[in-house]
Amino acid sequence: MAKVADKYLKVDPWAVVEEGFDPARNRVSESIFSLGNEYMGVRGYPDEGYSGDSLVGSYFNGLYEEMKLGAHYKGIIRRLRFMANAVNWLYTRIEADGETLDLAKSTFSGYTRRVDFRTGVYERQFIWHLASGKSIRITFERLVSMTQSNLGGQRVTFESDDFEGDIHIRSGLDFSPIHEDQGKNLWDVTERGQQDEWTAIVAKTISTGNRLISAFTLDTSSGATTAIVEDDKKVMQAFKLTLKPGQLSYFSKLAVNYAEKDTRVDAKSLWDKGIGLAQAMPIKTFNDFLVDQAAYWTQIWETSDIAIEGDPDNQQGIRFCIFQLYQTYRGDNPGFNIGAKGLTGEAYRGLAFWDTETYCLPFYLFNNPKAARSLLEFRYRSLPNALERAKEVDCKGAFYPIATIDGTESCDLWQHSNLQLQVGTAVGYGIWHYVKVTGDKTFLHAQGMEMLLQLCRFYESRGQWGQKTGQFGYYGVMGPDEFQLMVNNNCYLNLMAKNLFEYTLQAIQEMRQDVPESFDRLTERLGVTEAEWKGWQRLADDMKIPLDEETGVYEQHDGFFDMPHIDIHSIPVTDFPLYHNWSYDRIYRYDMIKQPDVLMFMFLYNQQFSLESKRANYEYYESRCIHESSLSPSIHSIFAAELGKHEEAYKFFEFATRLDLDNYNRNTREGLHTTSIAASWMNIVYGFGGMRSDGPDGLVLNPSIPSQWSGYSFKFLYRGTVLSVKTTQSDVEVKAVSGDPVQVRLYGRDCTIDAAGVRLELEAARVG
Repeated sequence: MAKVADKYLKVDPWAVVEEGFDPARNRVSESIFSLGNEYMGVRGYPDEGYSGDSLVGSYFNGLYEEMKLGAHYKGIIRRLRFMANAVNWLYTRIEADGETLDLAKSTFSGYTRRVDFRTGVYERQFIWHLASGKSIRITFERLVSMTQSNLGGQRVTFESDDFEGDIHIRSGLDFSPIHEDQGKNLWDVTERGQQDEWTAIVAKTISTGNRLISAFTLDTSSGATTAIVEDDKKVMQAFKLTLKPGQLSYFSKLAVNYAEKDTRVDAKSLWDKGIGLAQAMPIKTFNDFLVDQAAYWTQIWETSDIAIEGDPDNQQGIRFCIFQLYQTYRGDNPGFNIGAKGLTGEAYRGLAFWDTETYCLPFYLFNNPKAARSLLEFRYRSLPNALERAKEVDCKGAFYPIATIDGTESCDLWQHSNLQLQVGTAVGYGIWHYVKVTGDKTFLHAQGMEMLLQLCRFYESRGQWGQKTGQFGYYGVMGPDEFQLMVNNNCYLNLMAKNLFEYTLQAIQEMRQDVPESFDRLTERLGVTEAEWKGWQRLADDMKIPLDEETGVYEQHDGFFDMPHIDIHSIPVTDFPLYHNWSYDRIYRYDMIKQPDVLMFMFLYNQQFSLESKRANYEYYESRCIHESSLSPSIHSIFAAELGKHEEAYKFFEFATRLDLDNYNRNTREGLHTTSIAASWMNIVYGFGGMRSDGPDGLVLNPSIPSQWSGYSFKFLYRGTVLSVKTTQSDVEVKAVSGDPVQVRLYGRDCTIDAAGVRLELEAARVG
């Protein structure tokens, strides 16, 4: 891959550390140093304001604004919704000796910032050199609570050896930031005021009327007197701290934010809800906040850590990925999903895509099953939207959107929103995978089955029968590889739909046997007849799966093998990214692919294919893949590890796990690649760990190890038991850290894993 790392961060196994301030890299760092907790997220922008290049980004999951489009054709969306940049609850302005602190203009030295994975604390520190020759050391700390979704915290500390005088501060809440993607502010302030020790502001989005109440309370080292200040779309408290040489002064802020999308809730009820949340918050001080946060992360690392011996760069990289995955989603707030950038930036408009169920779900399945179920429940809550969307495109059943924040389609590119049908198959796969791993039949019967039935209705109505072959398939589509437009019989889609039909039929038989009355009530409510669902077997049996029997290579779509070939290595590095440097139609003329397509379904249903089949398809398609998607490298690394392609596996892994830390794609400034971060976890657990969770033999482990590592270990949750896998250059040990014994197939042997564990010699090829 023609991707080059832009290394500038200090390598630390338990933190991200930046030493020295580089204005040209500031936005990249703002993304990397983002904090979040699923409910809200905040970029690593300066609290005190910065007149240089910066994105003051504060986001709330599911809080959206709307943009109308000028579509005139049936089936093409007329409006889209996107995550709205919201309140800057860290708003701070600092003056001393008549100077206002602004790193774009002020003189400073000793700049560092750090996020500690063990505590969740973001800390930034530097020495501010005043024109008088005196200096003040300032330390900024911030937290976003992992136990109290609505809570954020901030502390600013001042120290000096030679400055004596007053520091004038304004701290508060600011609804005036510009939403950069739209080039305008999206909020109208409706109320400001104080109640007891809390200062609050309420605002609503201009078009959708989504509302947000934000409230804060201050604590200062000297018990300073504060005065409320209202300005534009802000509410603040103004005060001063007296600083003396050798003494420390500080102020801390606790901020509580509550988003309300229901326009029927009246203003008083909203105010009472926000203030009530603030007053009832169990965390009362910033120090309490620190203790609570550290306790949370200690528990997380005890069950989810991945340790690598002999590779400090990738040790930092994978812990950064795990840290961000927990910050992005926890399953504590029903109705939320995972945006492609999480809550770290405005690229992709905060929308969730098909990779939620295919790339993100496995991490939560094996670390936080509650969150995994919550992801699928988002799809159930948005099922009515999917039913309406299917009608818009002249189909039956449920057509899930390719990009969404609230269940409605929010992709304004028709070739994606109308032709990419794989979201529904991903939802079906997610239901199957979740039930298979967790054994949660209650979810399947109460919610999953209804989605499966409506999905099958859609894929029945959207498919057609070929004239010459007499086989069933999908025409005029785009698969996961977005470099092939308006194709027929995309192999990924056809195979995933076939498996969807077959799993639904299997689940129907089980539900009829286990809870027949529930099944009868469901089918009666939906109007699903026995003749209808039995007809899906024929669709599965006669599904066209393009395959060259001689080579064993699946044809990505009808006619792909006959497309003009281009040597991807002949494309100049300066042409990347191709979307920026090639005309749009030029991209679609070759057998060049953007990301895994055939390999993707072979990953999802890995155990259905022989090693020889995987090898043939990997060697054919990898040579045609330019990895223009951040989702691509990890899947290729996983296959390379399984196939014994040692050096390839490790190189792909390096790119994937440090994609954002080293800004490989030169777009980290726009936000983190959240689904690629999830794929990095799979890269170790499914790749080097050789875990497979899709086959008939239950959980499978076939660990291998890169030559660069002396050892590595990972932990995961399976059926209520925390398992630990430790691999060295000579052997593998698997044991239960907690919970009951479980069955695992290790190197083809059926093993009962308990606290004593099982140790075997390393049998798989070493990777690297």
